[in-house]
Amino acid sequence: MQQFCVFGNPISHSKSPLLHNALFLSQGLQAFYGRVCLPTTFATTTPTYKANPSIYTTFHALNLTGANITIPFKEAAFEQADEVRGIAKQIGALNTWVQEDSKIIGYNTDAQGFFMCIQDLRIESALILGAGGSARAVACILHSNGIKTNIYNRSSTRFSAFKEFTCFGPQEIKSLLTQSYDIVINTTPAGLHSLQADLLPLDSQILSQILSKAKFAFDLVYGSPTPFLNLANKLGLQTQDGTQMLINQAALSSELFTFGECKLENILSVMREVL
Repeated sequence: MQQFCVFGNPISHSKSPLLHNALFLSQGLQAFYGRVCLPTTFATTTPTYKANPSIYTTFHALNLTGANITIPFKEAAFEQADEVRGIAKQIGALNTWVQEDSKIIGYNTDAQGFFMCIQDLRIESALILGAGGSARAVACILHSNGIKTNIYNRSSTRFSAFKEFTCFGPQEIKSLLTQSYDIVINTTPAGLHSLQADLLPLDSQILSQILSKAKFAFDLVYGSPTPFLNLANKLGLQTQDGTQMLINQAALSSELFTFGECKLENILSVMREVL
């Protein structure tokens, strides 16, 4: 039986096993997909990651055929993959590993999974809140489709990964407020946990000013309404959480896991029905 999983921390909330196992069952595949919570220390890659406990060694120790990677390990997964393919090279972060001929091949299905959610909207400009691996994926796919994209993050330490974009930190708030965007996208985990039930990715007054000039709001968090989307709804924006993106990226990952034997439209149909 082939083994797959999703690596993350936290990970108990993940619905990825539900999606992938439903597909395996529907196709009669001898495969199982589970969750693995890794220590956050694995988010930092050391030169000895192949010898010491890491995402890489855990993948091999569990005898996995493939895996998804989520917060906060996507950038470390990029560094530890034996080979990286597709838009992931530009993004610098991975959410999918597949084993081929004893090598770990890395992909990013977050980017296309996100864009499938908004491709029918008339969007010319976007503001991304956050500067992690998911933000990088969203920024790169928007940029590659000709959408003007800016980044805001509470800390400027991550901005080196966004050199081709205009970035704003707390010290540039006044400049940020002079801009307007068709869509505002939250890629931070704000509101993900019950202990963060009132947490916003940005000061509420500032965020309200930004959203009041936008048309759409998208939150990568899924499963329950977040404070970010609740605020956007109050301001009359069209909103979307990360549920469809979850399905899209999972379907794209499963297409890779099955080496194209399962077609994307069939995978999407199964996953939409089960979720």
